[in-house]
Amino acid sequence: MTHQLPVLPFSANDLAPAISSLTIGYHYGKHHQAYLNNLNNLIVGTPFENASLESIIAKAPAGPLFNNAAQVFNHTFYFEQFKAASDVKQHPENELLRAIEKEFGNYEKFVEAFSGAAASVFGSGWAWLVLDQEGNLLITQESNAGCPLAKKQKPLLTCDVWEHAYYLDYQNRRPDYIKAFWNIINWKVIENRFSK
Repeated sequence: MTHQLPVLPFSANDLAPAISSLTIGYHYGKHHQAYLNNLNNLIVGTPFENASLESIIAKAPAGPLFNNAAQVFNHTFYFEQFKAASDVKQHPENELLRAIEKEFGNYEKFVEAFSGAAASVFGSGWAWLVLDQEGNLLITQESNAGCPLAKKQKPLLTCDVWEHAYYLDYQNRRPDYIKAFWNIINWKVIENRFSK
């Protein structure tokens, strides 16, 4: 099996000014593609040659194979959740909103907690909204290629805080990137992930 770079659900200019087309070009076109190329090279002749990303993440030992598979998954998951700011709802609705309100008090407190988690990841990594095995909503942090699937958690939303995700647009101002991130979330995608 050869893993393929997924088609973006938006054009390169759609996310500006939150994320520029220049950043999309490097982040998706270079970094995401490099992880994919590395993964396809690493699986040749291994038991993972015909495995899904999810299977590789669940079963591969720590090291290059896991790291590249997880980064392909993480980046695909990240890019699939975006839409032009003019086309998005400002917050989730229905079951997801009720679950957020139950766990965090209200949507604004959730955004504050998630943004704080993203801002405080040390070095490179990810902030996630996940469902644990008991169905509870959690905000988690992962370093480097960490992925909730490896902990049997169901990911719903993620913020990439590797510098390549924001440095061309925001330089060292990670909190500004995180603030803009909320303007392009396609909550329909997150609601569908939650309901499945």
